[in-house]
Amino acid sequence: MSVTQQQVLDALSRVASPRGVPLTNANVLSAISVTDGKVFFSINVDAAEARVWESVRAQAEAAVRAIPGVSMAMIALTAERKPGAPQAAPAAHRHAHGVQPASAHRPPQGAASPMSKQAEIPGVAAVIAVASGKGGVGKSTTALNLALGLRDLGLRVGLLDADIYGPSVPRLSGINEKPQLNDDRKMIPIKRFGLSIMSIGFLVEENTAMIWRGPMVMSAITQMLRDVAWGTLDILVVDMPPGTGDAQLTLAQNVPLKGAVIISTPQDLSLIDARRGLAMFKKVNVPVLGFIENMSYFQCPECGTRSDIFGHGGARHEAERLGVPFLGEIPLHMSIRTTSDEGNPVVASQPDGPHAAVYRAIGTKVRDQLQGAIAAA
Repeated sequence: MSVTQQQVLDALSRVASPRGVPLTNANVLSAISVTDGKVFFSINVDAAEARVWESVRAQAEAAVRAIPGVSMAMIALTAERKPGAPQAAPAAHRHAHGVQPASAHRPPQGAASPMSKQAEIPGVAAVIAVASGKGGVGKSTTALNLALGLRDLGLRVGLLDADIYGPSVPRLSGINEKPQLNDDRKMIPIKRFGLSIMSIGFLVEENTAMIWRGPMVMSAITQMLRDVAWGTLDILVVDMPPGTGDAQLTLAQNVPLKGAVIISTPQDLSLIDARRGLAMFKKVNVPVLGFIENMSYFQCPECGTRSDIFGHGGARHEAERLGVPFLGEIPLHMSIRTTSDEGNPVVASQPDGPHAAVYRAIGTKVRDQLQGAIAAA
C-alpha cells in the first residue's frame, strides 16, 4: 500500500503543538519525504522551547507510524537559537580577557554528561568506528573488507554504513533490496557475505540528495543503531562519514565505542586530517585502535613494479609519532577497485589473494585489541 504525503499531513494535523494549534499549522515542519513507506521530516523550533516540543515530536512519530503502509518514520527535532538570543553562558561569567575560566567548560553542577546517554546495543559485544578526517581515502572500501577480514577470523560481524550523505556500502556490497521489519517493528539487517549489513542507502534511492540538518543526521544514526535487530554480534563495524561532526559525536554519545580505526593515505594533506580525527576521538574518550595507510603504494598488475604515487610510510611514521598502533598498509591496486565497483569486495571474491591476506592481518590486530571486550560479552 503506497503512502502519500497527504496521509502524513492528515495524521500530523491531529497532533497539537504546545500552543494548542495543529502541528500542520504551527509553521515548524520541514519538507516531508515519503519513499516506499519510509517517512522523513524534521520539526524546526527555537532552542529555548526544545524541551516542551520533544513530547510533540514523539506524538508525531507515533501518529505517522500508525499510518497503514508506513514501515519506518524518522522524525528529528531541530532546535536553533534565534539571532540576538542570549548565549548559554552569561557574559558576566566570562574572564575579563575574553577567555572562560576552566569551570565554564564543565557541565553545570547536577547536569548530566553527554556521555551519560551511552547504552550497549543488546547482543553486540563491541562497536568500533572506521573513520577518516577527509573523504576520498577509501574508508568505506576498507571498512567493508576489514569487516570481512574479521569474519574470516571466526567472528560474528555486522557493518553499519553511517555515512548519511554519501552511503557507499549498497554499491560496494551489491545490495539492492530493502530491509524488512520483524514483529517488534525493528529493521532486519541484510545478510551478505556472512555479514549483517545496514545502510541509510537501503532506505532511499541511490540518486536521492540527503539534504538534512545535523539533528536529522543524528536521529538517523540513532535509529540505525537502536531500531535494527542486530542479533548476536562480536563486532559491529561502523563506517563513519568523513570529518569530525554530528555523526561522530552522536555515535560516541550513544554507544560506548570500544575503539576507532583511522584511515589515511600517505600524503601530508590526508595526515593532517587524520590527526584531527585522532584528536576528536581522544576528546570523547574513545581509544584509537590504530592507523591504516590506504593506497600506500601502486603495484603494476602487468610487471609488478611498485610506485609510491602518494608517497609512502607517512601514516606509519605519524602513528609512531603520536603513540598509536600502526595496523598496516593497503596497496592501490586495480583488483581492489574493480571488485568494489562490482559489489563483490576483494576479501570475498579473492579470499586466497594477497590483498585479502592484508585485510585479515589488519583484522587480527584489531581483534587482538578487542579480545577483552568480546570475551566479557
